[in-house]
Amino acid sequence: MNPVSRVTLDQWRVFLAIIEQGGYAQAASYLHRSQSAVSYAMNRLQEQLGVSLLQIEGRKALLTDQGRVMLDRCRQLLDDAQELEDFAHHLAAGREAEIRLVVDSAFPNDLLMHALSRFARKSQGTRVQLREVVLSGASDALLENEAELVIGATPGFLGDPLIEIEFIAVACVDHPLHQLKRSLTITDLLQHTHVIISDSGQQNKIDVGWLSRQDRWSVSSIDSALSAIEHGLGYGWLPANRLVEPIGNGTLKPLPLEQGATYKAELVMSFAHPQNTGPATRELAAIIKNTVNNISDE
Repeated sequence: MNPVSRVTLDQWRVFLAIIEQGGYAQAASYLHRSQSAVSYAMNRLQEQLGVSLLQIEGRKALLTDQGRVMLDRCRQLLDDAQELEDFAHHLAAGREAEIRLVVDSAFPNDLLMHALSRFARKSQGTRVQLREVVLSGASDALLENEAELVIGATPGFLGDPLIEIEFIAVACVDHPLHQLKRSLTITDLLQHTHVIISDSGQQNKIDVGWLSRQDRWSVSSIDSALSAIEHGLGYGWLPANRLVEPIGNGTLKPLPLEQGATYKAELVMSFAHPQNTGPATRELAAIIKNTVNNISDE
């Protein structure tokens, strides 16, 4: 068990006020106290710490070497205390302590991080627990009550359309399919390994883009699928937003399929409990939607 601190936050506030206001008299005026009360609090602080934080030269209070070291820690301590107090007020007002956000991995990561950065600046202490899923994993999160906010393909659940993701069939530039130098058919594809991203859901798994009677490699994430295809292990359909760089630098190349070279999937945004959604969750949802809309309008 940690020993109980004998030093109070008020004493640290007095110390900081003396430094920031330029002296004992100024600190007393700033804190609306008598100068003797400020002097007593500061003397008591130094006695309890066993460290000299200030030295008096004329009418000026100057930091000692130890005081300089303690000053930044003092500021951080008081900032943390204020943040904790503010957080308690937000909780009392009904603001959530944490939001569980589940997002389909096909959602553009740069958009997600931009939205989360905007939310963090105004979150008022609300934390976000982010989990990425594939296909029916989004529906599972709603079924199992594992999220407050879900972005994904969630048939059977109410939600608002958020973004349409294009998937493109690709293979590395020296893959045998590209060596045919003609339009490709399903028969051509069946001769080669298909890299697929496995559904992370457990309740109602979805099969997307699988070709029967074909060799395939199953991976658990878009990053793994991208890496496997770049290394020539097979071909597959990947989100266009993840292909800008590999296609641009010539690592991957779209497959010239007669049909099905691309397809689109709509991701929707759903609240787990629409009637009881907290203010922070609604704020996060609005920021994500606004971020997507702003990019779409460019």
